Amino acid sequence: MAQEVRGVIAPGKDEPVRIETIVIPDPGPGEAVVRVQACGVCHTDLHYKQGGISDDFPFLLGHEAAGVVESVGEGVTDVAPGDFVILNWRAVCGNCRACLRGRPWYCFNTHNAARKMTLAGTGQELSPALGIGAFAEKTLVAAGQCTKVDPAVSPAVAGLLGCGVMAGIGAAINTGDVGRGDSVAVIGCGGVGDAAIAGANLAGAARIIAVDIDDRKLEKARTLGATHTVNSKENDPVEAIRELTGASAPMSSSRRSAAPRPTGRLSTPATWPAPSSWSACPPRR
Repeated sequence: MAQEVRGVIAPGKDEPVRIETIVIPDPGPGEAVVRVQACGVCHTDLHYKQGGISDDFPFLLGHEAAGVVESVGEGVTDVAPGDFVILNWRAVCGNCRACLRGRPWYCFNTHNAARKMTLAGTGQELSPALGIGAFAEKTLVAAGQCTKVDPAVSPAVAGLLGCGVMAGIGAAINTGDVGRGDSVAVIGCGGVGDAAIAGANLAGAARIIAVDIDDRKLEKARTLGATHTVNSKENDPVEAIRELTGASAPMSSSRRSAAPRPTGRLSTPATWPAPSSWSACPPRR
């Protein structure tokens, strides 16, 4: 049976968000209802509220979440009721050109639940943020958006993997193709930037330069693998990166920019768009 739960709604462009009663339908084929245990606050949710993503209001906000599968629809075999899952918004199709090439982070046909969550009383359809809508007690998603993880993990920690962590690590490993011995600069050491630093460290980068205006964030970046830090409030980051890498060519620091060959690459975290791998430049060794 359909259920009524509370959720955070963005009713219109730049209008105040509000808590409303929403209706969660039974899951259809290939879908799952998840009881949300934790959901991170991502800048993308603000973009939705401001109308920066689309004008498909009202939005059910929230997407960086973890919870427990409550029920599944016909044909769902990968998850079952009781499974602890991360909700990911890249539910890949497995059949497009990118997926068949082993690059699912470039999937051309990611999918979401077909059935719609609605506002109680009016029946107005909601647009779930990134196909998830997890600022709610429960949400309806495509079963492919559920990734099982160890239930011993804290939901507040696991949920971060659904957006910020996969964005940053994907930037370093997938799009940036960071490899052993590379030099990498990450500008902005928030959640996504820290994940990019961790990803570059996992990939074996020899020099990882963290750039931010906040010394506290730079200290944290060192614990995640940064070998050098630059406070861009006190120093010119381009000149500092050039000096640290020994670069002799001009360097651009635009959002989707590159550093000179062969000394390194410049990876600059972006707030949107942010698929599972984003704004690192093409490989240059």
